[in-house]
Amino acid sequence: MNNSIRETLEGMAEPTYQQFSAALLPNVDNLLGVRLPLLRKLAQKIAKEDWRSYLKSADVCYFEETMLQGMILGYVRTDVEEILSYVVEFVPRIDNWSVCDSFCSGLKFTKNHKELVWNFLQPYLVSTKEYEIRFGVVMLLSFFIEEEYIDPVLLRLNSLQHEGYYAKMAVAWALSLCYVKFPETTWGYLQSSQLDTFTYNKALQKITESYRVDAESKIKIRSMRRK
Repeated sequence: MNNSIRETLEGMAEPTYQQFSAALLPNVDNLLGVRLPLLRKLAQKIAKEDWRSYLKSADVCYFEETMLQGMILGYVRTDVEEILSYVVEFVPRIDNWSVCDSFCSGLKFTKNHKELVWNFLQPYLVSTKEYEIRFGVVMLLSFFIEEEYIDPVLLRLNSLQHEGYYAKMAVAWALSLCYVKFPETTWGYLQSSQLDTFTYNKALQKITESYRVDAESKIKIRSMRRK
């Protein structure tokens, strides 16, 4: 099954798209160049078949195989505890922003299991590993920026201290979405934020880049930039 899927992926590869993707992922050297919609369609197909056998036996030669295996977990129909057990096995394999973000966006079962997943994410939010933190933060910004969770989300973001660029950028991205959805609450948080200067200023930049923030608010946000 693993060889058959690998051959399918190789058949989907596009050299020009590979070059485009490689420019966005400079640290990834095993790209085939398969478009994400095609990967999602294949993941949906495998999720209806013997997906457990594939995930347990699959090795990885290509970037797209890692991406595919993460996507499958977003489509399988089984109990949430089993899915989370596979998530635990998958997260250590995340080594770039693209796999991380696509993986997180697919875990839509979170919407029906908020408290369980919230508790599940906490160890990742205090990890010392860059992509474990990014995984936790992208899950927060994907599913937990809402009335019930906005205060604990801001609290968690405020406590994150990691020098990794992709961890910092995830926090900045999350804060910009917090501001868009809860401007007053996030404004209050920014007044006393303990974030490092890089992450803080990046968060302000992302807020001002949002088309959902009005011009007057953008002026106010720009004035808060740290020197």
